[in-house]
Amino acid sequence: MQLIEHSDSPRYVRLHDDDNVVVVVNDGGLGEGARFSDGLTLVEAVPQSHKVATVLIAKGEPVRRYGQIIGYALEDLRQGSWVQESQLAMPSAPELDSLPRCDAVPDALPPLEGFTFEGYRNADGTVGTRNILGITTTVQCVTGVLEHAVKRIKAELLPQYPNVDDVVALTHSYGCGVAINARDAYIPIRTVRNLARNPNLGGEALVISLGCEKLQAGQVMHDNDPSVDLSEPWLYRLQDASMGFSEMIEQIMGLAETRLKKLDQRRRESVPASELILGMQCGGSDAFSGITANPALGYAADLLVRAGATVLFSEVTEVRDAIYMLTSRAENQDVADALVREMDWYDRYLQQGAADRSANTTPGNKKGGLSNIVEKSLGSIVKSGSGAIQGVLGPGERVNRKGLIFCATPASDFVCGTLQLAAGMNLHVFTTGRGTPYGLAMAPVVKVCTRTELAERWPDLIDIDAGRIATGRSSIEELGWELFHYYLDVASGRKQTWAEQHKLHNDITLFNPAPIT
Repeated sequence: MQLIEHSDSPRYVRLHDDDNVVVVVNDGGLGEGARFSDGLTLVEAVPQSHKVATVLIAKGEPVRRYGQIIGYALEDLRQGSWVQESQLAMPSAPELDSLPRCDAVPDALPPLEGFTFEGYRNADGTVGTRNILGITTTVQCVTGVLEHAVKRIKAELLPQYPNVDDVVALTHSYGCGVAINARDAYIPIRTVRNLARNPNLGGEALVISLGCEKLQAGQVMHDNDPSVDLSEPWLYRLQDASMGFSEMIEQIMGLAETRLKKLDQRRRESVPASELILGMQCGGSDAFSGITANPALGYAADLLVRAGATVLFSEVTEVRDAIYMLTSRAENQDVADALVREMDWYDRYLQQGAADRSANTTPGNKKGGLSNIVEKSLGSIVKSGSGAIQGVLGPGERVNRKGLIFCATPASDFVCGTLQLAAGMNLHVFTTGRGTPYGLAMAPVVKVCTRTELAERWPDLIDIDAGRIATGRSSIEELGWELFHYYLDVASGRKQTWAEQHKLHNDITLFNPAPIT
């Protein structure tokens, strides 16, 4: 990465020697006539994070960023001009049947030993970063009753159990009025099941059902699952109540208190950093995402993998146009095939809805300088670091190995977060350029911004300012190590993220590609 910077003078970032566009760094952008230290002069005003042509790019010629083609010029682009979305024709998506596979598998990174955090050990071998009572549902019909009960549990019971961090209702819109036996119904069903098994719930989740719904409680918590503690009652059906609403609330509170007593006996203990399961995600991305925040996450991801931890990266539509870079890094043929399988499944899913991957890019992304999904994808995959891709999870699957794992999800922030929780994530990191108050109730969320200007505007929402990379105040490596240590501190409970402190969280949002009846 080349940074052009001299005090408050015009500054840009070039990511690759082959690039014929660069990105403006200066807050507020630059006006016509601004001259960079290498002589490049703007022929029109260009906003911050938007692209400038460094040479004349003739009509039909490729426009390159990250050393890759992000589009083809629809008209002559003058040297020093603002390169905008309307001036580019988007390349076709890479053909899945001709991708390189396992041809650039990186050597294993040297082990990183001696790092630990303070976590909660679970009977199934996982480790929680928080000690939470989770109460899940089989159907949306019970949500109002459960939310009323949880409000009373937090007010009347939780203060008596100081070692329990929170009580969380895992409510969702699934369970009935759905084609429960449809081809793709397994996705929301296994997501609900695996959410209840998240390490931060300690194997003590409760299930609240109505009784007549299509998704039955046994599909959520199985009596023969050795990882689930069923020594105490774990299910309450509202339709069993004979004394109405008041009995429902008292029964739920009674079941909750039994679980709270057990959770309150748990204590943190020192565990190796290898017990961390980190989920990574972008939201409100801009052109700085692939320059500052995501490269820093990638460096920290390499450190975690070296420490033996599990790192999940996701968002199918945000890797689809750069998938050739991932299949090349696949550890073996099975992993490469699984990557292709998930891309193909999602291509067909989008086709059924008369959409394609270009529908991903939002107005905010474009205002932040991202012209199309190709450019966005190239910046998104940087989060994955430099190591071999060691596994692939389908939507709602639970991770069963350590290393760098692609966790297939839609790019929607709240759906992706839900599926990563189902995968077993116990800590989340979220990068943003435009800004979002995103959070999760079941796991701490570390918010990393791409630009210092956003960190200064939202000082009590942003945890880490990665914009320091763009201004030369920090290197990618330095910020990567900072993130690594911050993850361990948050996982240990030594630090709370802003989202935790404010109790900001998005709803559990299931991915349900099956029909609704």
